[in-house]
Amino acid sequence: MPEFLPSRRIPKYRHYKPKDLAVVRIEGKDSYLGPYGSAQSHEKYRRLIASWLANLPDEAKAAGKDTQSTAASLSIAELLLAYVRFADGYDRKNGRPTKEAENMRQAIRPLRDLYAMTPVREFGPKCLKTVRQAMIEAGHCRNEINRRVRRIARVFKWGFEDELVPSDVHQGLKAVAGLVDLRRPGIGADRGAIREGERQGRGGRIG
Repeated sequence: MPEFLPSRRIPKYRHYKPKDLAVVRIEGKDSYLGPYGSAQSHEKYRRLIASWLANLPDEAKAAGKDTQSTAASLSIAELLLAYVRFADGYDRKNGRPTKEAENMRQAIRPLRDLYAMTPVREFGPKCLKTVRQAMIEAGHCRNEINRRVRRIARVFKWGFEDELVPSDVHQGLKAVAGLVDLRRPGIGADRGAIREGERQGRGGRIG
């Protein structure tokens, strides 16, 4: 399975054990975030990482050319890596990763495989449907597909909140309907025909 190929590494949320504090090292400087594992520390970590990403020069700027904001230049791989770093610190219980952390990794795998180097600004509803189709072809059931798509949507919502995902991308993905299972007479116990459902349908929307 290919790994993420980001152009830069996201500083890790770490544990400073002598004082039981969370800490992140950015550009060689340690910033203490508060009690390790606390909501306060994770929120401060998110803000610092978002600020760091927003102020990093990209290749275009290094070449003396104009550049757009981080939200316009960030790749899907970079967004996923930033989220995974955040979730690895957040989705923990008694110091150990929860099941949700692995569920998220399973959900984002086809997104990473298909669109790793795609700019976040170019990822729209059709791209999300392509990822969903890959899940269908992999044999996942309708309910599991809907759960995984909702997890992907959560990544983009998180990115939007930290100004890493443009508003139009976030809103566009929210418009994608979930899948419903229409069982016709004679189909029996199999999954039946899968199609998109409206908000009022059993599948709902992902946002």
